Amino acid sequence: MQPAPHTPRFQVLRRILDHRLGGVVRLGGLVVGLALATRIGLLVTSWRAVDARPGVLIAVFAAGFLQDVALAACLALPAIAYLVLVPQRVFAHRLHRVVVGVFFLAVLYALCFLGVAEWFFWNEFETRFNFIAVDYLIYTREVLGNIWESYPIPSLLAAIGFGAAGLLLAFWRKADVDAFLRSRTPLRARLAVGAATALACAGFAWAIGERALPEFSNRFDAELARNGVLSFATAFQANRLDFADFYSTLPDTDAFQTLRELLRSDDARFVSDDPRDLRREIHHPGEALRYNVIQITVESLSSLYLGVLGGKQGLTPQLDAIAHAGLLFTNFHATGTRTVRGMESLTLSVPPTPGQSIVKRPHNENLFTLGSVFRGRGYDTVFFYGGYGYFDNMNAFFSGNGYRVVDRGAVAADAIHFANAWGAADEDLYQWVLQEADRADAAGQPFHHFVMTTSNHRPFTFPDGRIDLPSHSGRAGAVKYTDWAIGHFLEEARHRPWFDHTIFAIVADHCSSSAGRTDLPVARYEIPLILYAPGLIAPGVVDRLSSQIDLAPTLLGLLHWNYESRFFGKDVLAMRPADERAFVSTYEALGLLKPGQLVVLRPKHRDAAFRYDRVSGEQTPTSMDARLRREAIAYYQSADAIDGLRGEAAVAR
Repeated sequence: MQPAPHTPRFQVLRRILDHRLGGVVRLGGLVVGLALATRIGLLVTSWRAVDARPGVLIAVFAAGFLQDVALAACLALPAIAYLVLVPQRVFAHRLHRVVVGVFFLAVLYALCFLGVAEWFFWNEFETRFNFIAVDYLIYTREVLGNIWESYPIPSLLAAIGFGAAGLLLAFWRKADVDAFLRSRTPLRARLAVGAATALACAGFAWAIGERALPEFSNRFDAELARNGVLSFATAFQANRLDFADFYSTLPDTDAFQTLRELLRSDDARFVSDDPRDLRREIHHPGEALRYNVIQITVESLSSLYLGVLGGKQGLTPQLDAIAHAGLLFTNFHATGTRTVRGMESLTLSVPPTPGQSIVKRPHNENLFTLGSVFRGRGYDTVFFYGGYGYFDNMNAFFSGNGYRVVDRGAVAADAIHFANAWGAADEDLYQWVLQEADRADAAGQPFHHFVMTTSNHRPFTFPDGRIDLPSHSGRAGAVKYTDWAIGHFLEEARHRPWFDHTIFAIVADHCSSSAGRTDLPVARYEIPLILYAPGLIAPGVVDRLSSQIDLAPTLLGLLHWNYESRFFGKDVLAMRPADERAFVSTYEALGLLKPGQLVVLRPKHRDAAFRYDRVSGEQTPTSMDARLRREAIAYYQSADAIDGLRGEAAVAR
């Protein structure tokens, strides 16, 4: 029930609204109101996933309200400056009424657009705007092309426009904007009130922000409490998080000494007693083999899609057959949630460090990589990508670390028969691989190919007639086409002279979705790894707990190579039970997974521990194991320190 017009409370509100700076209050009301509508919409979308107990929801909306007001306070500052400084004769002019109307229409359109964008982003990633949105803002060509091909953009923009216009009409009458436009406030009074209001807004925005968010046990509740715009700004600032400033640490010497103990193995000997020197001489018995290695890194291929790993949709008949004929790893995990994280782990064999991937950081050339080991043995090392490799700094990273690059921009136009916003169809990409493999083999040169696919990515389009699902029908069709393309590639490779001495490693860059009720839902991080080489590798199943950083040393172990290693990973086929562990992460939550146990390091020392049931996927909070926490800190702190040292320690070559 609203206060009656004659009550003191109403009169105070009326005086505020009728003041020239009453426009700021109206603007804030729009921002907070539409942010609330967005939060309610996202809540309805994820109702089954949230903790919907009344007390929790009250906390979500209370924290969300403060976040929304903080955003409104930030946006109010330029509006305050304008309303204070615009001369009275301009403010009172009838054309100014039009200017104000256009301004409020633009604000309404922008807020409605952001609400719709957040809804689509939430449905794709089950999170508010985050570091993914930051990256997407940078690579507009691929992202805008992907959005245009995935959604009915003209219809959506028109609908948003009509909605914003309707809201403006309702808002203009309900908020009595005309009364605010008729106000007459002397400059001195405007300056005094404006300064006080600006200080209040700035102080509130600084005091609240994302720092004021409470802890929620359910990740969906935590995301709902955020404001998407503030979340985006926080992610932009957090692209590089300094481990020592944000995370629990050990004395550097203790961290490296602990890590050296964790890296010890029967086949390795440290080359020095310096605790910060992680170089080990790796020795494998037997004759060194010069097999070719083609690593097919598949976009967004979660374990749950493969029939051999429990998938029920029948989407991967080719991969299932390949797995039966090869070596299938059934307890293998992605280290992160982005392609660059997969590339980082698969080439550098290091745990993921906070913030941005090493692939995207400056000065990331001349590192110790799997490619550098192959190149040192005279191999032709090539990075293949179906799209344009400037995306996510891929070309710079691989070319700076000894790989030749073959991407969409490096091939002739007639080498691409189908493409979407992300790149050429997988079948075209594999033709490029076959041509380069034929060329190297004809020259008598062994080769290592890192192949990065794109077809299993929204907008999920591919050539017609390949499978029994139509293009642009969703993830299922893209997975099935991806599977067909791999099978078709291997069938063509089978007739090449180099096939019988080539190892094919099929692995995902990351899973298709990593969102869950906790920061790091371990089950979502499971990805397939298949090592396929008929006549060279006996078929079998490996169920040892491991992750992407272990692929490089495992491949080199299969080749029986002796080499000096700076890798953090281990040969999975030589692992002892005590060595089993995996690394899983977001850009700020860093997890160390042991059988049945998960330790998560978070910014501001908010570390957590969970019991993990692999069968059910349930993660139950538990008391922290001090030893496991120490191991987690040692791994991640040392990896972060090494990345900072560049040429002087274990990552640098």
